[in-house]
Amino acid sequence: MSEIMLNGVVKDTIVTAIKVGAPILIVVLVLGLIISIIQATTQIQEQTLTFVPKLIATAIVGLMLGNWMLHTVVSFTNRIFDMIARISS
Repeated sequence: MSEIMLNGVVKDTIVTAIKVGAPILIVVLVLGLIISIIQATTQIQEQTLTFVPKLIATAIVGLMLGNWMLHTVVSFTNRIFDMIARISS
């Protein structure tokens, strides 16, 4: 395996991880910021007010984008296995 091929695999791995993880992370980040602003203005400091909406938002995004996420990861895995087969033969 050459250095160029290895760099391509590492780059592809990082891009795939960002593509799969970013939707959930962005939604939870924005929701957490909104809830924190609401908590600061109303001075309510209940811990479950931040946890439960984030959990629900994560589940909703997972249900909405789960098929796409799974397809992306499976496609990446197939490319890696094809590359392993080409290198070993």
